[in-house]
This record gives sequence, structure tokens and C-alpha cells, in this order.
Amino acid sequence: MSVRHFLDLGDYGANAIAAMINDAIDRKAARGDAPKGRVDHDAPLAGLVLAMVFEKNSTRTRVSFEIAMRQLGGTVLVLEAGSSQLGRGETIADTARVLSRMVDAIMLRTDDHSKIEEMARFATVPVINGLTDRSHPCQIVADLLTMIEHGKALPGLEVAWFGDGNNVLHSILEAAGLMKFNVRVATPAGFEPDMDFVSSARSAGATVLLTQDPVEAARNADVLITDTWISMGQTDAAEKRAAMIPFQVNRSLMDHAKSDAIFLHCLPAHVGEEVSQDVFEGRQSVVFDEAENRIHAQKSILLWAFDVLGK
Repeated sequence: MSVRHFLDLGDYGANAIAAMINDAIDRKAARGDAPKGRVDHDAPLAGLVLAMVFEKNSTRTRVSFEIAMRQLGGTVLVLEAGSSQLGRGETIADTARVLSRMVDAIMLRTDDHSKIEEMARFATVPVINGLTDRSHPCQIVADLLTMIEHGKALPGLEVAWFGDGNNVLHSILEAAGLMKFNVRVATPAGFEPDMDFVSSARSAGATVLLTQDPVEAARNADVLITDTWISMGQTDAAEKRAAMIPFQVNRSLMDHAKSDAIFLHCLPAHVGEEVSQDVFEGRQSVVFDEAENRIHAQKSILLWAFDVLGK
């Protein structure tokens, strides 16, 4: 039987993503105000172990996967590059084969996307993309869940992105093609997303606008999204920050969107840079709902990877 890896949203059909979102909605509602550490009544992953391998720092991904596995009845172990053989030169292939003998699934958060592809190629257990320089699919499942919770039907939705054409945007573009919403991308010249993601989204029926005018992207948008301008490890910070300044999501820009538009940010935020204080703390900001939803999204992703969902 083939192993279900979760590497990129575009690898799976719309039905798989919809199943994850629907399960997340149901499980979140069923928990109500239960303590965060209480196991779900069905404990579907009891006895299973998730290895979380970190080559990049993390708060939300690490905590949400750990709480997700706990609520599903499973357990986790954490491996960080600096304190494991992976950080001392052991190959990805060997790590994948060793971990496959010892745990039931692997979550990898790394830089080069080819590393997670190699991990999946050699692992005999599910491998989940916790973030690479190419994509961040787990984040976008949480984002879609948040949009729906706030009354946004995905088909035909107008989503506006501001700033760097980065890994998060790539996964949004993949989701747009699958779930049939449109994306307006406002970036400085030279910071556009990978055109393969743009072309794929358009081929799947999504309308994708690329513009250097943030007002054009914001006009009548349903959802406005941004991310930190400077990612971990980038060395061109001063030059890049200067180029990004006109793309800050501020009150003036929000006023061009629909009156019921919502603001998303995957966090951590640099308030005063990519987003102004009044927007980040304003009534249209749902960034902390979005952060909490990482738990519920990770649960449904794990269940899908373990073949509990979408049979």
C-alpha cells in the first residue's frame, strides 16, 4: 500500500483538502472548551508516534503538532538539527530509513524543498511538510479553515496578498486552483512568486492578478494576507525592506477592501513593517484565530496522512 505523504497542496485533489477542513471544523466544535491536553473521545491515533525534525526554528508549527498529536491520542518526539546526527552530516535518506523503523510518521521543517522530497522518497511512513523554502501547506489548511469560520465561502473568493512572493503565497496559489478562489498578488518588482505556481493556479481556473499596485490588489478584496518581509537566513534585509515599504497592510489599504474583509498573517508579525498596529489589533484582524487553527488543521492533516480521512 502506498504511503500518504503531505508535501504540497497541489499533490492532492480538492476533495482531500475539503475533507481535512470539514474534519477540523467538526473536531474543533466537538472539543468545545475542553482542556487543551484532553484526548479526543475516539483517540484515533492512540499508540502512534510522530517524529518532528526541525532544521528551522518554530513556535506555532512545533506547538500545534505536539498538541494535535496529544489530542488525537498519540505522542511526539522532537529532533533538532543541532542535536541530532542529521545536523552532523547523516544523509536525509538514512535518516528517513532509520526513523521509519522507529516512529509512525515524520514532520520535517527545513529550508531546501529537495530535502523533504528525499525524505519522502526513502521513508516508509508518512512525511509531512512543516515548512520549506518552496511551500507551507499546513499553514494554508489553517488559513482556509479560518476564512470559512469567518463566513467566507471559498469558491469565487477574492484573496489579496501583499509583500514578498514567498513559500506561503505559493501554497495559497495551489489552494486557489484547488478550491476555485482568486488571488491578487501585490509585490515589488523582483519579488514575484514562482511563475510555475501562478501558471498552475490559472490552469486550474483561478484568476491570478500580478501587480505592483497594492491598491489595485486590495480593491473589493474579501481577505487580505501578508507575511514577514525578511525570512530566516535572508541576507539582503535592508534592500528588501526598503522595497517592501509601500506594500504595508495599513488602514488606508484596508479601506479599499470590502467592509467585511478579514486580515490574516501566519505570524510572527513585525508590527510597523508589513502590517500597521491599527490593522493588526483591529476588528478585521483574525490572526489569533488563525494561529489557534493550526492545531485543528494539523489534526486533520495527520488523520489524512494516516489514512483515517478520505478513505
